[in-house]
Amino acid sequence: MKTFASDKLKSQLPPLRSRRTISASSEELVEAKFLKSDQFLPLVISPTLEEVNLVGWAAQNRDFIATELGKWGGLLFRNFQVSDPAQFEQFIAAVSGELLEYRERSSPRSRVKGNIYTSTDYPAEQSIFLHNENSYQHAWPMKIFFFCLKSAAAGGETPLADVRKVLQRIDPKIRDIFAQKQVMYVRNFGSGLGLHWHDVFQTTDKLKVEEYCQNRDIEVEWKNGNCLRTRQVRHAILKHPKTGEKVWFNHAAFFHISTLDPALRDSLLAEFKESDLPNNTYYGDGTPIELSVLDEVREAYRQETVTFPWQEGDILMLDNMLVAHGRSPFVGSRKIAVGMSETYSDSPTVRQGLKPLPHSWHSVKTD
Repeated sequence: MKTFASDKLKSQLPPLRSRRTISASSEELVEAKFLKSDQFLPLVISPTLEEVNLVGWAAQNRDFIATELGKWGGLLFRNFQVSDPAQFEQFIAAVSGELLEYRERSSPRSRVKGNIYTSTDYPAEQSIFLHNENSYQHAWPMKIFFFCLKSAAAGGETPLADVRKVLQRIDPKIRDIFAQKQVMYVRNFGSGLGLHWHDVFQTTDKLKVEEYCQNRDIEVEWKNGNCLRTRQVRHAILKHPKTGEKVWFNHAAFFHISTLDPALRDSLLAEFKESDLPNNTYYGDGTPIELSVLDEVREAYRQETVTFPWQEGDILMLDNMLVAHGRSPFVGSRKIAVGMSETYSDSPTVRQGLKPLPHSWHSVKTD
């Protein structure tokens, strides 16, 4: 089996029009290429014959898929005549095994079929900042898949960023601080804004919530009005378990109040104390993350962001620890299904214990 290109410098990679075919048995069934000569994410895999069955081909070529995914971080399967969620589900099972349930949720989703869900159900005019799925959790999916059932009339791309490269763009001093302190996530549920804890933990039983959180190093605080506050300290930088590469793997910028649209941010800060915001992040010792640091982190993502237009039937497969994803605003209707697989956890090294929150919370300055 031939693989696509090498691991050397970008200048040595094949140009856009250079294609390599991957042999499967006696026939050359698929080809791999990039969408642009200077954009190496995602690698596009397409059939050379209309009759190629994606699920069957993928099941026979798992090693090739795993190798290319580890190299580039994302694979886009295009023009394979995939038309419904059942085929999408079969594809995930063929290349990555059992699908995962979406738990400890941070965004609204609807179940499509089994453990296939809609992508985040936010209004079309809103963008979603780049993130690695569930990086704030005790365990997370190693693989995440997106299936385009209907592309938007305009916009609606799924921006991508290689977090190996994001990490390299961040000042080493900032990296060292995050490596030492890690990230604290503070979440509040039940205030009427954002998801209720019933939806996040998929139960109305407080004892089950407490048991779930205790097993995952999440501190629980029940508040008046059936409201819940949680806090947890997680990694900021990790090593990929297969490639050994260091990655920027956290929701530090994603959940921070300063990342929100200014109008929404100001509205939230006018209504809530900082400690009562639906989501916010701090260094692992509870001290504020400087806005200049967050600006640099967001800029690192921006510098590494790439996009591509969806085509109906596309399947995007990401290594969730190598590539972050987001969403661009869109016009018209858009339907992207999502599936996840392969749970992974670094629980022995998450942290050695939570420190108490500071008595006085610092307000986020927005000037």
